[in-house]
Amino acid sequence: MYATNLTDAQWQVMKDLLPGSNHKRKYPLRSIVNALFYLVKTGCQWRMLPSDFPKWQIVYYYFKKWSELEIIDEINQAVIEKKRLFSGRSKYTSTVIIDCQSVKTTMLGGIRGYDGNKKINGRKRHLAVDTQGNIIECLVHSAKQHESKTAELLLRKLKEEQFALKKIIADGGYRGELIEIAHRKYQLQLEVIKRNEENKRFSVQPIRWIVERTIAWFNGYRRLSKDFERFLETSRAMIFLFSIRLSLNKF
Repeated sequence: MYATNLTDAQWQVMKDLLPGSNHKRKYPLRSIVNALFYLVKTGCQWRMLPSDFPKWQIVYYYFKKWSELEIIDEINQAVIEKKRLFSGRSKYTSTVIIDCQSVKTTMLGGIRGYDGNKKINGRKRHLAVDTQGNIIECLVHSAKQHESKTAELLLRKLKEEQFALKKIIADGGYRGELIEIAHRKYQLQLEVIKRNEENKRFSVQPIRWIVERTIAWFNGYRRLSKDFERFLETSRAMIFLFSIRLSLNKF
């Protein structure tokens, strides 16, 4: 029994969202999911999953399959909707906050770049969270690309998937023509909350702190302390696994 394992109540939420969860099989899906949450939390390598989980090849097979079929994305969205309803909120969010985090990559290779502003060679995680801090959407790309250049793709995905979305809140890095693009192409209001230039000390920014808190939560999950993945799609799937596990703590 590991601290990352699902409780019976949490598994009841998960199993209805997994395809074939009621079928008899050699390796129960609950043990597969527990192994994935263990891996994200501890940051261990696939081959070093404890022996009381199914073989790592089996766990990786399911992870790859669910990632490619976007099942992990769908589960994340469904769990967030259940969490919002459980909290007395509407099922769909009307406001999201967006921000970027630059993280180092490892020697595994894959797409990467240099963020001259943060002095980091690696990738950027481009997040959109609701006002509870739930990760609604995520893009992973080279750290060389400025967030204002990739934000339109994030806006497009949000508009396609979040039918009730009306407003987006961001920091000063998203100012400029993106505000007009959001309004004209996607009928979204982009509100930029800038720092107080007169105050040189750190200060919590209204509403924006919510996405910054979610990014800070990554530090509690070692697989996300850096970007250990070779492929961007794998990095994104790991973030959504983190999001699912975080949301399940509500149940």
